[in-house]
Amino acid sequence: MNNPDNRVQPAREGSGYLTGEPGLFPENAGSADFAASTQQQARPKIGSKAWLKAQLATIFSTRIGKSGPRIKLVASAFTCVYIVIASKLVWLGVKPDPASLHREVLTEQSRLRPDILDRNGEVLATDLKINSLFAEPNRIIDKDEAVELLTAILPYLNAKELRTKLSTKKGFVWVKRGISPSERDDIFRLGLPGVGFWPEHKRVYPNGPIGAHVLGSTDKDNQGIAGIEKYIDSLGLSELSNAGFKMNQQDLKPIKLSLDIKATHAVRDELLKGMNTFKAKAGAAAIMDVHTGEIVALASLPDFDPNNPSEALESKNINRMSVGVFEMGSTFKALTLAMALDSKRVKLNSRIDARQALALGRFRIHDFHAQSRALSVSEVFTYSSNIGTARLALMLGVEHHKSYLAKLGQTSRMLTELPESAAPIVPKKWGELNTATIAFGHGLAVAPLQAMMAVSSIVNGGRLTKPTFLNSETHEMPQSAPQVIAAETSEMMRYLMRLNAEVGSARKIDVAGYYAGGKTGTANKVVNGRYSNDRVLTTFTAIMPSDKPRYLILTLYDEPQAVPETKGQRTAAWNAGAVTGRIIERVSPILGLPPREDLPTAPFPVVARSGYGLPTEGRQWR
Repeated sequence: MNNPDNRVQPAREGSGYLTGEPGLFPENAGSADFAASTQQQARPKIGSKAWLKAQLATIFSTRIGKSGPRIKLVASAFTCVYIVIASKLVWLGVKPDPASLHREVLTEQSRLRPDILDRNGEVLATDLKINSLFAEPNRIIDKDEAVELLTAILPYLNAKELRTKLSTKKGFVWVKRGISPSERDDIFRLGLPGVGFWPEHKRVYPNGPIGAHVLGSTDKDNQGIAGIEKYIDSLGLSELSNAGFKMNQQDLKPIKLSLDIKATHAVRDELLKGMNTFKAKAGAAAIMDVHTGEIVALASLPDFDPNNPSEALESKNINRMSVGVFEMGSTFKALTLAMALDSKRVKLNSRIDARQALALGRFRIHDFHAQSRALSVSEVFTYSSNIGTARLALMLGVEHHKSYLAKLGQTSRMLTELPESAAPIVPKKWGELNTATIAFGHGLAVAPLQAMMAVSSIVNGGRLTKPTFLNSETHEMPQSAPQVIAAETSEMMRYLMRLNAEVGSARKIDVAGYYAGGKTGTANKVVNGRYSNDRVLTTFTAIMPSDKPRYLILTLYDEPQAVPETKGQRTAAWNAGAVTGRIIERVSPILGLPPREDLPTAPFPVVARSGYGLPTEGRQWR
């Protein structure tokens, strides 16, 4: 195009001149060398102010030609932000905040506990790993939806209570302690935010109610609330857990008990059969090693399943061997006669006046099997004479009687590993009448396990051995066991108990081959401050074998009834005695005492030297 004025024209769009600049260079001026030189001169140094200004100008430029890079940059920025947010949400959903949640759970989570074993290593209690369901209410978006979904999988949950829990401002709440694996999987698939699982330990008792009163139970946090379980915590286990010490099952040494689970099962089974037969309100029985004090079997009915610890709270399910206190009836006569014989003031052939009732003030003491004549000390025992026993106690005096029973541990609370124990009921004012009635088992109420401790001491050689529920490693009498009566007196008491099984009220336990001895006890119960003629407590103590006792058995029934099987009788020989005989026959082989074919020919040498012997009736020292 001609330019007559020979003037420089501004560059037009699409004219062939460089855009944005005056038309100084024609289109054909762009040779390769020239273009390279021009670009090198025009491009600012990277990182310089000019470069930064050029980059900002490019980003915020509104020219169509620059929109592509700008869109890519913005999209990349949004993508990065989205990835960060999504990652955070996923992380929060699968991993709770350890700083807050861990503290919450530590205050409530179940503790790891050691296994409990019987004397032969059988597992009585152990821990299982379970999952518990929790929620963080402040992270749950739709609480109604969460309630609806959770109750659909766990229909036993109360929807209203769950809604209240999820509406709190707490950072942590339990939804359900201990859920099944299938329930966990179903809830996991819901993908609910703010809902999670926490591994815990649940205490289980494989044998159910067998030995329940000894084992006790644990609460929902796996802390002991009764029995040996509570005893374990008293050793410092709960303090270690609360302090944050992390323990594995391998770190905890098992607790080995004195119980034999097979013997305990047999005792409970026979006790239950008798309870049903005699229509008794309750029953209890225990077997004690007279040398070590180990309780090798214990049952108290009604009992409970420790897998459902709420049952233990029912008043009818108490441990009657250690928590119940009872007037033990004529079984206490064994203690009185041991006191009299140990004093040396009487001998087995000493005569005691039992011709008529014993008058003490306005009270009269009578005999149930009255002979109305003078009785030897042996006959006082076999005829279970209240009059003769009371006279023996009065002969020694009130203070001697009180100190003797205190020495046998009958006037103060007996402590064992079981936290549950009851103090005896002792007369506030102890006079002659009290001594007379306590001598034959009325007026002083003790725990049956406490009475066992005293009876054990008068047959084991005269040393007081306290009951224990822990397995003894030595299987010998503790050196610390005090001597409470002479060994000769102890032999005489074994003789009397065997004599009673021969010709007295304990004949129900004269099981062939076991050479057992025993004593019955029937006590009228106190109802509204008066002795009832309709309600009785029957007890029976037995030793086996009588010549060298190894075990002591005590059986009791609360309010047994007269039934056809007992020929209308409800005294101890017919119920507690009969059941004790079956326990001896069934349990002795389990405890390593098989029946003997050859019975001892001279089992009581001290008694024999005094000219006494068991009635023969054609037999020698049977």
